[in-house]
Amino acid sequence: MKSVTPITILVADDDADDRLMIRDALKENRLANDLRFVEDGEELMSYLGRNGKFANTESSPRPGLILLDLNMPKKDGREALREIKSNPELRGIPVVVLTTSKAEEDIYRTYNLGVNSFITKPVTFDALVAIVRDLGRYWFEIVELPTKNAPDKRPSY
Repeated sequence: MKSVTPITILVADDDADDRLMIRDALKENRLANDLRFVEDGEELMSYLGRNGKFANTESSPRPGLILLDLNMPKKDGREALREIKSNPELRGIPVVVLTTSKAEEDIYRTYNLGVNSFITKPVTFDALVAIVRDLGRYWFEIVELPTKNAPDKRPSY
């Protein structure tokens, strides 16, 4: 088994309770990843573009994985996903949709836009812990991600 290298996980979710549950589920699974949060699609794109309060590379490191809610204010996850996957500098960042939506149209549309995985948020914390455990195993132990030393070429918008 390969060694697990912690990466930055960027969670885009407007629900404070969901953000807390995701943080707790990561802790429960002993995943030592750097966890960052944004609350809507505009903030997500500002973070990825290093704009405003996200300009500092030390306080806003390039994410190795994005957990994306679809239903957010200002700019929803679908719009943000379209921008991420159409940008050559960002499209390589894996994006996992983690949303309450079970709509077939959302599933089809997000895969068509280039999402890496689509997961419906579970109702219970124990189920979320299980999903985070499986996500952690898959994304941090099984698949090969670009190295942390890869150049960080984030565009400004």
